[in-house]
Amino acid sequence: MTLGCMMTGSVFAATLNVHNGGDASSLDPQKVSGDWENRIVGDIFEGLTTEDANAEPIPGQAESWEISDDGLVYTFKLRDGIQWSDGEPVTAEDFVYSFQRLMNPETAANYAYLQYPIKNSEKINSGEITDFDELGVKAIDDKTLEITLEQPTPYFLGALTHYTAYPVPKHVVEEKAGDWVQIENIVTNGPYKPVEWVPGSHVLTEINDKYYDADKLAIDGVKFFTLEDESAALKRYRAGEFDILTEFPTDQFEWMQENLPGQARVAPFAGLYYYAINNTKEPFDNADVRKALSMSIVREAIGPQILGTGEIAAYSWVPPGMANYAEPATVDWKDLPQEEKNAEAKKLLEGAGYSTDNPLKLQLRYNTNENHKRIAVAIASMWKAIGVEVELFNTETKVHYAELQEGQLDVARAGWLADYNDADNFLNLLKGGIDYNYGRYQNPEFDKLLTEANANTNPEERAALLKEAEQIALDDSAAIPIYYYLSRNVVSPKVKGFVDNAFDIHRTRWLSIEE
Repeated sequence: MTLGCMMTGSVFAATLNVHNGGDASSLDPQKVSGDWENRIVGDIFEGLTTEDANAEPIPGQAESWEISDDGLVYTFKLRDGIQWSDGEPVTAEDFVYSFQRLMNPETAANYAYLQYPIKNSEKINSGEITDFDELGVKAIDDKTLEITLEQPTPYFLGALTHYTAYPVPKHVVEEKAGDWVQIENIVTNGPYKPVEWVPGSHVLTEINDKYYDADKLAIDGVKFFTLEDESAALKRYRAGEFDILTEFPTDQFEWMQENLPGQARVAPFAGLYYYAINNTKEPFDNADVRKALSMSIVREAIGPQILGTGEIAAYSWVPPGMANYAEPATVDWKDLPQEEKNAEAKKLLEGAGYSTDNPLKLQLRYNTNENHKRIAVAIASMWKAIGVEVELFNTETKVHYAELQEGQLDVARAGWLADYNDADNFLNLLKGGIDYNYGRYQNPEFDKLLTEANANTNPEERAALLKEAEQIALDDSAAIPIYYYLSRNVVSPKVKGFVDNAFDIHRTRWLSIEE
């Protein structure tokens, strides 16, 4: 940890050093997509709502709101005196501009669909409506913002904590265009502001003195380090160079429990580790081939044995425990003995024309990371048992996900961490036309059920429709769920206020350092 020895009154100046994993591709909240980017942009921007230490929604730039009786109209009152880091006021018009920019097809915001509950947003984003004033976001005056929804949406306040709902500074974006996020131009409205950005190395932030709660911040700034080598990160943590690791090599878990007691933090959270399969490419367009690959993965071995941190085997697409949803659907072969699963998988491959003489060959992609590699090697071995030949292929995180979005894959590792507490957030990953549907799964009945579910205001009926959709995707082996995530952090004893939570979001404003 870098500790400045200067005293400001009685406050000790401290920089928090965070191992952040992947390299940030942007600081523009409408252009990012990874948890490593969320950690940065969630410190430097703030939406109408934000997260508390438990990652629950609380008032952010809005001090309060009212919801109409029919659940369609949200009226937000902005806080008095809120400002951008350059001293310009944050107004309701900034939010109107930002939501319109998010939905503008030219922005090409991959994540725009997260805000589709807003009236006319999908039609504007698809180009069907070209008048942006038709979007259900209106400034009543500088301090009052009205958002109208397509239909009542139980998770909407939670969705507004997501970075797609962060405002961007209209006055800077219009003047600087695409260069507005360069470090010399960027203006933000969160607790911190970026002061240095070296791609491939780090992003450095400091307190935004214009933030309404700036006087309550105990951390003076954060250095977010790009480093995908977790063993190297652990060495640097042990040497005192990092205060927080956002991931660790799981084969070191037992050692850390003994030698760094209480510092390795493992907790359940709302996320799914899965393999996407290219549904548009032969032979993976054959549901039997996809099913064979899914059945032959010994999921129960992965969490306890391969990772050593005890992740739970996933046979559903939606993790258990999501709000507004009961037990998720599951594959019908879940409880078969593994020998029977493998025998059935071989039969399915034979039916698709594969044999010892003509083995199925595939490329398995993963992003650089020791744990992903360990899992890929293990699964390749499981597939070998049913006669599948696997070529392992890895790239750095930024490249990996860029290529997946372009559909460059046979089978590829991916993960999804909930953006809001609702099953819809996971099921959307398999919907036609969504950028994060890497395998390009397309099933009109699945899409129709999701649309019907989200138009249904009865919680039980909505959940039943979502579950029916989930079952269709599982029966189609649309993709391969592998395990439900556990968050894996290492936190120095001198960092206080770090709360394990179901979304693994830990904003710096709630943290402090005690020597």
